[in-house]
Amino acid sequence: MNRPLASSFQKTWSLCGFLILGGCASGPIPTLTIYETPNSFVRLETDPSPNQETGHSHPAQLSTERIAAALRGITVQEPLTRLPLYDDLSVPRRHPAFDERAIEFWAPLFRLALSKATPDELVTFYQSQPLSGMRREVTSGGVFLDGEELHVVLSNYRSHTLSSGDTGSADTMDDRLTPLRSLAPQKGALSFEPSEFQRPADPTGIASLFHWDQRELVIHVNRLPLPPTAAKPALVR
Repeated sequence: MNRPLASSFQKTWSLCGFLILGGCASGPIPTLTIYETPNSFVRLETDPSPNQETGHSHPAQLSTERIAAALRGITVQEPLTRLPLYDDLSVPRRHPAFDERAIEFWAPLFRLALSKATPDELVTFYQSQPLSGMRREVTSGGVFLDGEELHVVLSNYRSHTLSSGDTGSADTMDDRLTPLRSLAPQKGALSFEPSEFQRPADPTGIASLFHWDQRELVIHVNRLPLPPTAAKPALVR
């Protein structure tokens, strides 16, 4: 093979290798990790939305109590048809998305992440729970603040992953790299209570990039009523 042809051949293979590596990229590289374990994390990532021009209202100083109030109001409405072997029938059709234990876990991490985020970043979160066999269920999404509106994207709510025994599929950890992407069509509809503190989400926002149905809630977070602080008992002298 002559030198010009060999050089051209080498450049072609180099370009192919670059394209292959680029095609294998699963998602944005995290810019800062706030918390991470093998089963859960809270990270900052660059906002992948093409309409993000002015940037978010970050860094943001929201209290843990106010973020907890926002998470406490997120409600899931399960579909009428549920399968006994697949769905948890012990849970009412309409129920909170996050229980108090989950709220106590996520709220302080979101507060810290929002205080460190830049205008072009958003907060991503992920949690995986093992199920029977090789299956797992994943809850993941993103959080960001625009003005006084807190956006919560619940891309996955207890979504089941495929096991290695499923035909033509394998269970991988790729879902950790794409917390904003839904693993499957989400069956439960999201809403916020009280409804007067929810604004309809922009259908062209970030949530429209990564899911089959609307999974974004826009919450007037600074208007939410907070539970009264318990008074400290007076000291007896």
